[in-house]
Amino acid sequence: MLAAAVMATALGLAGCSGGGGDHQTTEVRAAQTMGQGEGSVSLVSWNGYLEDGANDPRVDWITPFEKKTKCKVNIKYAANPQEMLALMSKPNLHYDGVAATPEIAGKLITDKQVVPVNPDLVDSYKELEPALRSQLTVKGKHYAVPFTWGANLLMYDQRTVRPQPDSWAALFDPAQAKRYSGHLVVRDSPLTLGDVALYLRAHNRKLHIKDPFALTPKQLSAAANVIAKQHPMVKTYWLNPSDAIAAFATGEASLGEVWPYQVDVLSRSGRPVAGVTPREGVTGWMDSWMIGARADHPNCMYQWLNWASSPEVQQQVAQWDGVAPANPEACAPDRLRPQFCSAYHVGDRAYLSKVLFARMPAASCAKDKGCADYADWNRAWQDARG
Repeated sequence: MLAAAVMATALGLAGCSGGGGDHQTTEVRAAQTMGQGEGSVSLVSWNGYLEDGANDPRVDWITPFEKKTKCKVNIKYAANPQEMLALMSKPNLHYDGVAATPEIAGKLITDKQVVPVNPDLVDSYKELEPALRSQLTVKGKHYAVPFTWGANLLMYDQRTVRPQPDSWAALFDPAQAKRYSGHLVVRDSPLTLGDVALYLRAHNRKLHIKDPFALTPKQLSAAANVIAKQHPMVKTYWLNPSDAIAAFATGEASLGEVWPYQVDVLSRSGRPVAGVTPREGVTGWMDSWMIGARADHPNCMYQWLNWASSPEVQQQVAQWDGVAPANPEACAPDRLRPQFCSAYHVGDRAYLSKVLFARMPAASCAKDKGCADYADWNRAWQDARG
């Protein structure tokens, strides 16, 4: 599975021992070769992305990796994107890799807290979806290995919502949403403002929104105003996907913003729900593995990148976490069930080409108009949702 090992080569990083002082990255370049593993790898991740059998003895892709590579996996779980960013940014911490979310991936690159990836050292890299591979490429340099992805859909209870909604207006237009007041479900993330911006781009042309994730202060304020007006009608703001599932399963929710995961779980359990791709389009997200700028174990990190992007591991992660695998080979006939792959649009490049993938909002945007940055989005979201 791994490329032939060669003489160990430095990554061009300043990191040394795990508890060192104020190290600074002086050169950012991709590794050219892979050497012998250093015996361990330290990763920052979310719960569910690194399973060792502790939660379920049948779910374990850490132990086989450790046996195969002799690289012991040390894990630090982050509670939210902000904690993940902080862990990767502290000069005295030397994490080898991070399962980065869209909220922080761009800042990690800008702040030089991660280094470019050499795709030639990742065996399955060319199998990964091209639309995902291009997401975190800067000036021709690849900074990430796509891991999982998903889209934000509109889900409704077929018993109570008539007719079938085909627009985000059903959720974001107060006049329409009030029909289901007290029974709405919305994702608890500042990036939900991107979904609102996608809706406003089609329904309020005077705002001149082009990119839902590059909003001027005026455009961001308009999106936040939609959330503020919607707030009294919302039953649940979900952070954990199971919260949205529970709301629909008990009949407390009728309409909401969800991932394919909730649609799949509820449909398979016999609940009368359906997922819709609104006519305005959908936004999406991608979590990816990135290499830390102070990595002490670059060779083991590359072995992890190989492992995590393999079809076999991608299959396990997709099944356990209810996410779309970045490697469509996970949907080979002897792996994921066809219904799963269809529900999550795995390998559907026509669908993927229409997904507007989230990225960290930055202060600069087209023609230097000046955009709201992620801190502005976070404040706007918190103020609007109460």
